Amino acid sequence: MLAVTSPSSTFPYLSTNNHANLHQYVSAQIRQLSPDRSAKASMGGKTYLRHDSAQAVEPSQTSQRPIRRVATEAPGRSTPNRVSTTDRDDIGVTVNGDHRTTKPGPLVRSNTDRAPRRADLPNKPEPAEDRWELRHGWDEQYNSAEYLGQLRAGWYMYYMDKRHETGGKPRQEDPSHNTSEWRMRDRLKTVSAALTICLNIGVDPPDVIKTNPTAKLECWIDPTASIGTNNKTMEQIGKKLQEQYEGLSIRVRYKQYLDPSVEETKKFCMSLRRNAKDERILFHYNGHGVPLPTPSGEIWVFNRNYTQYIPVSLYDLQMWLGAPSLFVFDCSNAGNIIANFDRFVAKHEEENAKARKNDPSVQLQTYGDNIQLAACGKSESLPTSPDLPADLFTCCLTTPIDISLRFFLLENPLPSELTLRDVTRIPGRLAERRSPLGELNWIFTAITDTIAWNRLPRTTFKKLFRQDLMVAALFRNFLLSERIMRSNGCHPMSVPSLPETHNHPLWQAWDLTIEMVLAQLPAMVAAEQGGPPYEYRHSDFFTEQLTAFEVYLSQGAPNREAPSQLPIVLQVLLSQVHRLRALILLSRFLDMGPWAVNLALTIGIFPYVLKLLQSAAFELKPVMIFIWARILAVDGGCQTDLIKDNGYQYFINILNPANPLPVHNANEHRAMAAFVVAMFCRGFNQGQTVSLSPDLFNYCIGHMQDDNNPLLRHWSCLCISMLWADFPEAKWAGIRCQAHINLCERWNDEVPDVRTAALHALNNFIGIPDLTAQVAHYEETVATLVLRMTADGSSMVRRELLVFCSTFVKRYQSKFLVAAFEQLVKEKEDLMQAGTHGDSNPKRGALTKTDSSQDSQDSESARVSYGSVQGTMWMHLLIMSIDPHPEVAQDAKCIVDYVHERLLQSPLGPRAQPLMDDIIRISRRAAVAKSQPPSRQPSVAPNARRTPGAGSPAPPALPKNESYLSMGMRKSASMAAALKHLAFGGHEQPAPLEEKSATTYQRVPGGPIRTRVPAEWTKPPDVYDPTTHAKAYVKAKTPKSRGYTKRGPNSSASLPLKSGFFDWSIEVLHLIDFRANHIPKNHPLTALQYFREPQMQGADSDEPGSGDYNQKLWRRSRNDKVLALTQPLKGVAGTSKWDVPMGFFNNGSQPMKMCFHQFEDHLAIADDRDTICIWDWTKHHRLNRFSNANPDGTRINEARFINEDDQAFLLTGSSDGIVRIFRNYESPENIELVSAFRGLTRRIPSAKMAGLVLDWQQGQGKLLVAGDDRVIRVWNAASEICSTEISARSSAPLTSLTTDAVAGDILIAGYGDGALRVFDQRLRPQQAMIQIWKKHKQWITNVHMQRGGLRELVSGCRDGEVKLWDLRWRDEISTVRAVEEGSVMRGLSVHEHAPVFAAYVSPSPPTEPPNPSLIFESR
Repeated sequence: MLAVTSPSSTFPYLSTNNHANLHQYVSAQIRQLSPDRSAKASMGGKTYLRHDSAQAVEPSQTSQRPIRRVATEAPGRSTPNRVSTTDRDDIGVTVNGDHRTTKPGPLVRSNTDRAPRRADLPNKPEPAEDRWELRHGWDEQYNSAEYLGQLRAGWYMYYMDKRHETGGKPRQEDPSHNTSEWRMRDRLKTVSAALTICLNIGVDPPDVIKTNPTAKLECWIDPTASIGTNNKTMEQIGKKLQEQYEGLSIRVRYKQYLDPSVEETKKFCMSLRRNAKDERILFHYNGHGVPLPTPSGEIWVFNRNYTQYIPVSLYDLQMWLGAPSLFVFDCSNAGNIIANFDRFVAKHEEENAKARKNDPSVQLQTYGDNIQLAACGKSESLPTSPDLPADLFTCCLTTPIDISLRFFLLENPLPSELTLRDVTRIPGRLAERRSPLGELNWIFTAITDTIAWNRLPRTTFKKLFRQDLMVAALFRNFLLSERIMRSNGCHPMSVPSLPETHNHPLWQAWDLTIEMVLAQLPAMVAAEQGGPPYEYRHSDFFTEQLTAFEVYLSQGAPNREAPSQLPIVLQVLLSQVHRLRALILLSRFLDMGPWAVNLALTIGIFPYVLKLLQSAAFELKPVMIFIWARILAVDGGCQTDLIKDNGYQYFINILNPANPLPVHNANEHRAMAAFVVAMFCRGFNQGQTVSLSPDLFNYCIGHMQDDNNPLLRHWSCLCISMLWADFPEAKWAGIRCQAHINLCERWNDEVPDVRTAALHALNNFIGIPDLTAQVAHYEETVATLVLRMTADGSSMVRRELLVFCSTFVKRYQSKFLVAAFEQLVKEKEDLMQAGTHGDSNPKRGALTKTDSSQDSQDSESARVSYGSVQGTMWMHLLIMSIDPHPEVAQDAKCIVDYVHERLLQSPLGPRAQPLMDDIIRISRRAAVAKSQPPSRQPSVAPNARRTPGAGSPAPPALPKNESYLSMGMRKSASMAAALKHLAFGGHEQPAPLEEKSATTYQRVPGGPIRTRVPAEWTKPPDVYDPTTHAKAYVKAKTPKSRGYTKRGPNSSASLPLKSGFFDWSIEVLHLIDFRANHIPKNHPLTALQYFREPQMQGADSDEPGSGDYNQKLWRRSRNDKVLALTQPLKGVAGTSKWDVPMGFFNNGSQPMKMCFHQFEDHLAIADDRDTICIWDWTKHHRLNRFSNANPDGTRINEARFINEDDQAFLLTGSSDGIVRIFRNYESPENIELVSAFRGLTRRIPSAKMAGLVLDWQQGQGKLLVAGDDRVIRVWNAASEICSTEISARSSAPLTSLTTDAVAGDILIAGYGDGALRVFDQRLRPQQAMIQIWKKHKQWITNVHMQRGGLRELVSGCRDGEVKLWDLRWRDEISTVRAVEEGSVMRGLSVHEHAPVFAAYVSPSPPTEPPNPSLIFESR
């Protein structure tokens, strides 16, 4: 039978069993008399308790000391409970139907029961007579506002870190991470330029009609106003044009060709291509003095005597110049050239194809890579306005500032005193950015870059603006020409064609900038002429654009849209005035993820930040470290660049603790510097060589000791790992610095990531080429030290440990072959010994055990591998091959299979194969004997052997009719699966109970724990429970971890295993807020900060508006509503009937453990083997059914929900000592194994096995595990290690655990001999026991301390005695007889908040199989 609260209550309590009579006890049983009513209690001599027969029960022992309690009125008679009987494995639910009781004073839920919340209920003062003080003297402490505030600050969800979500494996490469194109591997440069000018001054071409007045200026020179000869004027124009082009790129070799003939044109074109080879050539053509281009695209030059115009076809021009080439055509009807250019290129390519067909080895000229700029369209004429130059297009391309100033004055509708001549008097030089003229040029470059970035496709932008300096300058100015020429009736053309840019909003910012400069021009001119001094007021353009960029960043980059201001930010880096602010904003942008880094690299950030490494500016160091960390996290191919100018030394110097940083979180920046150095050394021998120094080792070793910064410890380990990977000189340097020993000391670091990083470094330490005795000593020392991590609670750590083991096995393969062979020999000996000495007589078996134990020890000492590092590691590998985590087990199996395969191929193979065959043959014979009727089976467990272990838990003993190898041969293709049913322990234990039919009981051999009491008293209450027959049991699907891929049965094992931890460390991020710059005192230390995901902003689940945040907000609102609705029901829970049916569930198998979710309508039910069912108990619908993957002969002992306030996980504990945690437990498709580890690493043999008991402390993040062991283990959920081992102080099995769920310091344990012990975790483990009660005489069924209410401590034992305790008293407060004489209390469940408990009883001893049905009852 089972009692629960009503569906409207969110605090259900229950205990599970398959047959029981329900006895309900309410407030009067728990609330004892106060001193003012003690006379009444003593007169009666009895305490009145509510019972199903309404009779009073004499308490066996009562405390004579004062009790701080206020008594309630005597309870009324209760209604007998209804018992439902059925032959099926069913579960029923009943709910309260009578609320005619008087409502007591409100019981307000303590804020420390669950996650802190706002108070939804009004704080009404309680009447003085109804105030209840908390038990154990905790009233003042737990009601302290300061104390409750501390508890609220330390409330976290656990097992939700990135390593649990990703399994410690790097994700699949995101397309946004692809940065292979930003470097422009095929970068070209313009090396030569032909400036061809065809003016023929004084002679107008026949097809050109000029206006009067008309445009005259050529390169800002008026050819008609020249006093000299025409040749002199042409030379001035040519020289001026060359000067204008040199302003764009001075490294190009320029050559002027003034009024050339066709022969000269052919000659210099072919000469340019011959000298340029495969680089780009610039061909500038000014055709203002020759006829217009023909419709077929021909351009004109002269004959030798200048008497004729000679056409030059595009076909010939292309043949002479080849490709790559850049053409600039400044003439009317220039569109004809553009329209025909590609047609002749195609013709050349056809000819080349034919030539290659005839002769594949022929060397041919290429023609495809050409860029063209034309001044106007096909039928358009150049502007002839006298206020504009005749070569307006050339002026736009070569002198953009001058033409922009002139254009602004001409287009300005407002009156101005300035003339066109005045704009040429702006002071300064273009190269001086702080001068007025230089600032204009600087802003113009930023604006045109930004317009191109926003309007052009990314590939086009990179080709035109980042590949060639000359091309970038011309196209930047081409955007201006499009704006100016369009306003004068021309439409410039280009190949590749560009989208329209003349109407971009930034042109208005350009006009404003010009206007601000021209407004100051009169004052500046007057100051130059001797007038009053004037200080130039610089433009606010960059300041305003940085502000706009900051607004963009504050919006969170919606839809990952590229910021329009990014090119401007890069230009600002050139200025010392705005540099720091620009770098900070840039770092915030890079923090948005790889996509942002990729955009910044594409726009051209890399040359800027590389150059800034040479800056000695102290204030730039933190932001430079951050920016470089983000870049290297996305693109690790920058190692060669860091060698230039010793840029890597910038980060090594920062690792020096003696070098201060201008930030208070300097250690986090040093961690980033360690990451940069690690990436610099990763797979780059040249980087390892230049970085190698004792100082770097000492810096990292020192940082590994910093307990306050896990990120720094993490990357200090990985920095050493990358420094000495495949680099023997660095390994010897590390040995001299004791780096390997310091890394081994990280085995118990409180952060799993740091422990894994240390293993990664030690794995790379193995493999010094010369394997001398000294080298072997160092490596074996490391291997011995790291074997302590086999019992680590983190699967990521254990997987990295197996990577280390695989490297070690590969290096010392021959020794492992010997260890494996000797293990096979010993297994056969054990099996043969079991067959020889097996006996059903317990005494004879005990004598045989004593004799064989000495023989076994002598045999072990004679083994070559006995006591060696290789032998010990081999045993650990066998243990890990049955690890509860599937990925760990699979990796260990791979190593074991590899060794076995090599063993069969070695000289020992002919002897190993018969051993394996014999083991299988003997095991099969034993399996046949096992299938005999129960009457033939021995009543005493067969002798078990003991397996050695060096300083750590050893594998347990298998039954003598089983072996490591035989079980795997029968059940799996992998030889490593031979340990499938091996329990983890260092001592021998009895063989598992034989499976019988569902109507047959199992007998437990052995005597009582204490001889003073009958043996029956110290047996578990469920000792006679039937088990579901194996043939009738339907196995459910076993959940796997995320990303788990099963190894194929035919796949060959190869070593060493590959580690993905370094890549995972780069990309993962967790909860630390970069802006906070500190780790909260009570924050889980697993929260690390890495470099691919955002660091300056909170997690997505903490960002308002995100999907995760909205879901969390909804769940919190739902939880608050549930609490507000259910808190008043606690007052009537103890005085109401529990008899209204609510549902009926067919579980399909016998339920043993059950657990309600606090807020969801979820009920988890574990059966008598390894299956868990998840039910929606309000809809009577089963949501999921899955297997806990228990070995045969074990079952689930515990099931708990954790993280119930958010996304709950299901935690299970099984009798083999394994703890598993499941995510999405209610979904058959999405359920995943989050973590699995051995909570009990040793199990003490006993005739009465309690299995595993545990208690979960959500507020403290601790999991307390005990059972068939002599210690209580306290596992830290954040660090995933056993932080404390408290001696159980008894040889009896520990049967029940409970803790103070608020502060989490007090621990109460119940034992199989009836004792109760109280421990204080704040004391040393040797002194932790502060109280012991031995009032119970039989097996403790349960001991429980309420999470809410009055914090009552209730215990119950097998004979039905239920006692209430106060930690301050030596004796119990009250005793209740919960069962009738001759019955056994199988279970006890205490309500967490209301003064109610339920007992579950059955006849003893049973005369027939108990009824497997359960009835749920509630208020």
